[in-house]
Amino acid sequence: MKLSIRSMLDYSFERPTDVLLQVEAAQIPEQFVETAHIKVLPSDHFARVVAQDGIGERIWIRAEGRMTVNYTATVAIQRKVADCGQLPQIEFRHLPGETIQYLMGSRYCPSDEFQTFVEAEFGQYYGGRRIIEMRDWIQRSFTYVPGVSNSETTALDTFVRRQGICRDYAHVMITLARASGIPARIASVYALGVDPPDFHAVAEVFLGGEWHLVDATGMAHESAMAKIGVGRDAADVSFMTSYGFASFNAQSVEVTQAD
Repeated sequence: MKLSIRSMLDYSFERPTDVLLQVEAAQIPEQFVETAHIKVLPSDHFARVVAQDGIGERIWIRAEGRMTVNYTATVAIQRKVADCGQLPQIEFRHLPGETIQYLMGSRYCPSDEFQTFVEAEFGQYYGGRRIIEMRDWIQRSFTYVPGVSNSETTALDTFVRRQGICRDYAHVMITLARASGIPARIASVYALGVDPPDFHAVAEVFLGGEWHLVDATGMAHESAMAKIGVGRDAADVSFMTSYGFASFNAQSVEVTQAD
């Protein structure tokens, strides 16, 4: 599948502020960025740095006054989609070193607090089958409600409230997977079918020796996602991190299937 992507950010800064952007689709084996263009105005400073796990890039800019970012791309998705429910869980002693950090709790994913719940609710399932059962449980039990969460909301908060947006769903999915001993991380993506259109967040779990995308909202399919970046939780994949006060003006994301 080939995706056509357009995104726009419009923010204002009262004083010179360092800003870290992560909005470009990553050039990685599972997807090929055929065309891409990003325009940042004003752009007194523009420097690329490698993003987490070497997936994608971040951009340092220095912003003052009104800043606009316009990004367009065409991305061919070449990801091999497996039946996640049939994939085995990798035993701890055989896990690659780069996956170990994704077994552990993080700022938004306190997985240690969910081990008893996971065993009671999903203890009869193993490996990929457990992941599917957890994904389906989240879809049945939670309601997609914009505005009920904020930058401080953790997976535990969402678990209690049973409401949230894509990042909240992803945090719960990641937390339950880690509580099961399955490495899990967050992936920021551009995805076909997201409603309302926006930057999307999904879980990515390590099963059968590979990473597999899992969308607990049910809105997007693995074959129709263009990955931007990955991390321990949403703090690592924010599309914009401002090291100073930023005022929101406008933002838009459009993802369509390209001819």
